[in-house]
Amino acid sequence: MPKAPAADQRRLLDVQALDTRLDQIAHKRRTHPTLARLTELDGQISDLYTSLVASRTAVSDLRRELTKAESDVEQVRSRATRDQSRLDSGAVGAKDAQALVSELASLARRQGDLEEIELDVMERLEAHETALAEVEKAHGELVAAKEAAEAERDAAFAELDAQAAEVRSERAQTAEGLDAGLVTMYEKLRARLGGVGVAALRHGRSEGSGMPISPTDLARIKTLPEDEIVICEDSSRILVRGDDAF
Repeated sequence: MPKAPAADQRRLLDVQALDTRLDQIAHKRRTHPTLARLTELDGQISDLYTSLVASRTAVSDLRRELTKAESDVEQVRSRATRDQSRLDSGAVGAKDAQALVSELASLARRQGDLEEIELDVMERLEAHETALAEVEKAHGELVAAKEAAEAERDAAFAELDAQAAEVRSERAQTAEGLDAGLVTMYEKLRARLGGVGVAALRHGRSEGSGMPISPTDLARIKTLPEDEIVICEDSSRILVRGDDAF
């Protein structure tokens, strides 16, 4: 059976307690509430960004459409102004004057139609700009919420990392000088058994399994040398005997 000084075995329980603390800190870091909140916010921002792009595109298209509509109206107005100036000058013959009058009437109708189109585009643009402002506001609020959550996460991580550094330092001091074979066995068991490689035997009960040791096994363990490493048959962990083992 493998052996290690009894004092080292007992000190291994302190190492285990510190390793458990490190595991707890790491778990808190992995499962910090801000991480779920950030995932949720990222999804919301992604979904809203699609609407934001669509809304911006619609506004951009309508602004171009309005520019064209305004240009069309201006062209008709300019043509009507020129025709009216020629007509008012009296420098055209009766036939040309009649043609100008007819064209002015046609231009007036055309201008009316184009101004209706311009008004319709303006109304649609106004509605889309209002919708875009609302989407941009919502998007900004989500981005601000994400930044706040990131700041909260970073502050929490900094605190947890500081705690972990302190525990690691204490752990290194506690583990210094321990029997190398005992530490190797412990690390292998800890990796295989969910982070716990050693437990105490107290009042005839294994803290590794939470179960009492059978009278036969307990009697056998009592006869073993202090430096012999005992393995809990139920949990497969190193079982450390202290003053209150039996």
